[in-house]
Amino acid sequence: MTGHHATPSVSVHVSADDLAKVTAARIVPVLVDAQSARGAASIVLTGGGIGTAVLAELAKSPARDAVDWRRLDVWWGDERFLPSGDPERNETGARAALLDHVDLDPARVHPMPTPGEGTPEDGAARYAEALRAAARPEDHADVPSFDICLLGIGPDTHVASLFPEQPALYEGERTVVAVHGAPKPPPTRVSLTLPAIGAAREVWLLASGEAKADAVRLALGAAGPVQVPASGARGRSRTLVLLDRAAAGRLPAALAVPGHS
Repeated sequence: MTGHHATPSVSVHVSADDLAKVTAARIVPVLVDAQSARGAASIVLTGGGIGTAVLAELAKSPARDAVDWRRLDVWWGDERFLPSGDPERNETGARAALLDHVDLDPARVHPMPTPGEGTPEDGAARYAEALRAAARPEDHADVPSFDICLLGIGPDTHVASLFPEQPALYEGERTVVAVHGAPKPPPTRVSLTLPAIGAAREVWLLASGEAKADAVRLALGAAGPVQVPASGARGRSRTLVLLDRAAAGRLPAALAVPGHS
């Protein structure tokens, strides 16, 4: 799961609404191409305002029917350790925005664990096993080579539930970990680690709003992933940083290139 990773390319859009629409439109051809090449595709979903807005736009998009939803594997980058159906769970938002509106194979939808299934550590181990079982021999890893891994950037530069200076950022082996004492409620979570994220073919980092501008600047700077987790989230073939103008407001002019769909 180590090796060469793609240098980020930055795409800036006028508004959060435009960012969500364009990102949704970009997802379709990537999944279609993957299904054409390998018979199936996989995506890692993220929560948060912009992550959920992207899924809602994808549900509304006329292009969505180009995807064979029955041949899509759906994973999550992280989850709040709360009961199934809790409105705070990323899964709940994703189902309402997109998953309940397309014809998925339920066996290919992989929600993260809930408290009813044991400890967060038990759940993380089970999720890691599910990832290992889904990996193909050519993936050379304990996780599938996700076609797209969507991640939001938090104002503190966190991605998934990997918060600055937390123990999970030192993880070099495990692909999924329990997170305790997250600085943002709820404190108990389950998260993919940077090695698992780095197995993705494409990592797409999303941010909207002025509150994210400093985090975006740091994520594209020289700091290491222990201090700036978003700086460690890179795809093997492509890393896209998808922003609205407000989130791009503190980037050097050379990086803040207006986006094209």
